[in-house]
Amino acid sequence: MKPSLVIVGAGPRGTGLIERIAANAPELYAGSGLDIHLVDPHPPGAGRIWREAQSPLLWMNSHAEDVTMFTDETVVMDGPVCPGPTLHEWAAIDGGTFADRQLQGAYLSWVHEQAVAALPPDVTVHHHPCRALRVSGPREGRQHVWLEGRPRPLLADLVVLALGHLDAELDQEQVELATYAHAHDLVHLPPDFTADSDLSSLAPGEPVLVRGFGLAFVDLMVLLTEGRGGRYDGDTYLPSGREPVLYVGSRRGVPYHSKIGYDWTGERPPLPRFFGPAEVDALLARPEGFDFRRDVWPSIEKELGFAHYHRLFTVHPERTAIAWTDFEEKYAAGEAAEREALVTSAVPDPADRLDLAALDRPLDGVRYASHEEFQDGLRAYVEGDLRRRHDSGNSPDLAVFLGLLSVYGQLIRLGDVGPWWHGFFSYLASGPPGPRLRQMLALSRAGVVRFVGADMAVVAEDGVFRASSATVPGETIEARALVEARLPEPTVGRALDPLLRELHADGAVETPEGLLRVDRSDGRILDRGGRPHPRRFALGPYTDVRTPGAFTRPRTGGPAFRQNDATARAALAFLRDLACRAVA
Repeated sequence: MKPSLVIVGAGPRGTGLIERIAANAPELYAGSGLDIHLVDPHPPGAGRIWREAQSPLLWMNSHAEDVTMFTDETVVMDGPVCPGPTLHEWAAIDGGTFADRQLQGAYLSWVHEQAVAALPPDVTVHHHPCRALRVSGPREGRQHVWLEGRPRPLLADLVVLALGHLDAELDQEQVELATYAHAHDLVHLPPDFTADSDLSSLAPGEPVLVRGFGLAFVDLMVLLTEGRGGRYDGDTYLPSGREPVLYVGSRRGVPYHSKIGYDWTGERPPLPRFFGPAEVDALLARPEGFDFRRDVWPSIEKELGFAHYHRLFTVHPERTAIAWTDFEEKYAAGEAAEREALVTSAVPDPADRLDLAALDRPLDGVRYASHEEFQDGLRAYVEGDLRRRHDSGNSPDLAVFLGLLSVYGQLIRLGDVGPWWHGFFSYLASGPPGPRLRQMLALSRAGVVRFVGADMAVVAEDGVFRASSATVPGETIEARALVEARLPEPTVGRALDPLLRELHADGAVETPEGLLRVDRSDGRILDRGGRPHPRRFALGPYTDVRTPGAFTRPRTGGPAFRQNDATARAALAFLRDLACRAVA
């Protein structure tokens, strides 16, 4: 029998792994033959999230020119670089287009086909359109991968889990809300991938509380407006009459920042500078461990500030008061308070200064006298964000974006740093397209979207759901429907996926935040004793080395590509040695 590799999950992460297997096979695995089994009920390449069978109204939140599945020389890895087209090059569309997810699904399917075609002739790929239920087998022997509806398991010399975003059991708060909704004939939609949610129970004209102001809300907004026959005439929304009224709030109380609407020109900030491999090595060497806020965040804050001011001083020196060389020397040597004083004296306009705390919580301490006054205030905030994010005169914002990508690439080595960082990154760097925020403004003016405020609190009482926020003291909104507009948390212990639950029961360990612990060098799953499993690997958002995404912007280092390469090389080396032992 030929050696066998089972990859559970055929979406972009599984596809990226196959691409790296094909790229590394000539060096590490020539002439031994291999069966690769892909297990996924969804189409190979696109997977669940990017499948073509979803509404054409749903867009990507990246420009087509900023989406690639191919490596370039900026990816630090041991395997060869194999360049390929970005989404906009492949689809022959304008690079500034926000493509719909159907087109991205087609691109990913094509990438999958190309990756499979690039495999050596004696490597065969088999797709099993079903779910994997569990993995069993001894540490030193072949693994058994049990599939839904199959009486016999697949036999695997190695198993790689590339499961992507998973459904989860409800947490205690969600259980209580769901129970209350059932008892009082209310509608409660828990965290979910919005394209899979049944929205038919949200009645036209009725108020709906929505908790969550990120990309899941944008999808919900689209499906309940244009998806129900409404349309836009310029900046005016023309309702169909079938829309509910969406009352939306969140912890921050504002939508994610708009995607930046201009291109980078000129010199990039030399990153990493204050948070690179040496700083990560020092953190990992601490016998007592580290605390993210105390030990890691100060270096990140300094790094992002460096990116911001490097751009400001080198491109807009007329908006600064001293020379860059003087500023850089003092910035590098100064502690936080000294850097703050330096920035105050060297950057006259407060709008040119980077204030990460204010960016993170723009409504902290802000109060409005009435609900209507807040509607006007938040519309003005969103309009200001759109202006800034589409004005190249504010290109230090794009430098900070590049800094965030650099930081994320370093943080992967630290493992699970808690949920705050991932939320902050998404809010600042992975927000909606500008046109979506303009649509949100139009919907607000039409009365279809209403803003609730920061730290939105929801209670279930007197047979209804009630929402309030300190942003508008004394204001309460009642509704018979509540939507949690966010993806389920990627935790092992509450995952509905039976395979992941079985792995946990079999000895795989989770972090305090519920993520699957894996070896940071190659993705092998760790047991409770810290030992890497020789035959089981895992990649993706439910692991403690999660990356910003399975695909990335070109020429930004592609952390997921680096992980795919390391896992592919480790798998090929293991299978090669296994084949050699079998021949001997």
